[in-house]
Amino acid sequence: MTTPWGEVELSRFPESARDRLRAWDASDAYLLRHLAEEGVPLRGSVVVVGDRWGALATALAEHRPTQITDSFLSQEATRANLARAGVEPGAVQLLTTQDPPPERVDVLLVRVPKSLALLEDQLLRLAPAVHADTVVVGTGMVKEIHTSTLQLFERILGPTRTSLARQKARLIFCAPDPALERPANPWPYSYGLPDGIGAVSGRTVVNHAGVFCADRLDIGTRLFLQHLPGPGAGRVVDLGCGNGVVGTAIALADPAAEVLFVDESFQAVASAEATYKANGVPGHAEFRVGDGLAGVAPGSVDLVLNNPPFHSHQATTDATAWRMFTGALRSLRPGGELRVIGNRHLGYHVKLRRLFGNCELVAGDPKFVVLRAVKKV
Repeated sequence: MTTPWGEVELSRFPESARDRLRAWDASDAYLLRHLAEEGVPLRGSVVVVGDRWGALATALAEHRPTQITDSFLSQEATRANLARAGVEPGAVQLLTTQDPPPERVDVLLVRVPKSLALLEDQLLRLAPAVHADTVVVGTGMVKEIHTSTLQLFERILGPTRTSLARQKARLIFCAPDPALERPANPWPYSYGLPDGIGAVSGRTVVNHAGVFCADRLDIGTRLFLQHLPGPGAGRVVDLGCGNGVVGTAIALADPAAEVLFVDESFQAVASAEATYKANGVPGHAEFRVGDGLAGVAPGSVDLVLNNPPFHSHQATTDATAWRMFTGALRSLRPGGELRVIGNRHLGYHVKLRRLFGNCELVAGDPKFVVLRAVKKV
């Protein structure tokens, strides 16, 4: 990426020669050009929120920014990109959305996330650190910035306006008003589950901001919960756990099960742990933020439960699902099972047959299918 401070070489994480998606987009470039052309003073506490692959943090490394992200993959990409650029360790502070935010913010740069709820939560958490002289600039592609996005900035921080579009990207300018009466932070949010979904019927779900289906049970997960394996699963992984309702269901039905909740979202893993604890589940559970099953020993798992995403931010891709499936094959013991819920049109049965040599339809409806693949001895 060409920036006003020179060229930076960027990649996504994990790096793959097959990945043709860039680690930056026009909104990153637009923001950096604006900072340079307008002579924005990048001094004091510079905070970058939602930097997807570290493009902003890497380009601005000499100003020693703090990056805040919900994504383990984004954080790892940032580490790799900073090292590739020769940035000294510690020059950029890497925080997660679950860490306490800086006490003072002099420059706030926001890469608008896909989730309006996550943006709301982050702005509310950062608002006490923002002062009247704080420079606040948001950025995103035109299709990502809506009237509701601007209203959120205005309601939480102060008067807000937008730029003209450039290369289908747009900037957001906000003038902080310390006297503004801000709303209370509604996150995390809890709700009760319906009946007829097995062991978690009537139980409580806790969702931190940005986690899928924050205020209701989605229809795909409902189908999945109705078709989970019975007791005796042994060591189970809720892969891409989200709010943890699937792994919690397994643990409630089988107190002897050892459940590992894994997600690349810090918000999701926090939600899963909160959901598990809110229901007083007996037995042993582990909660881990990471890149799928990368940290799980080969042949150590009896059952993997998975609802794979088919988007990477705005891009539609099956790369994440493929990594999850191959990770499951490696991690399962012989005879172990991968059970997947997915949209019918995604054709996951083809990938599973290619990897496992088998795939069985457990259940389905017009939109979703539950599939089962077993690792051969």
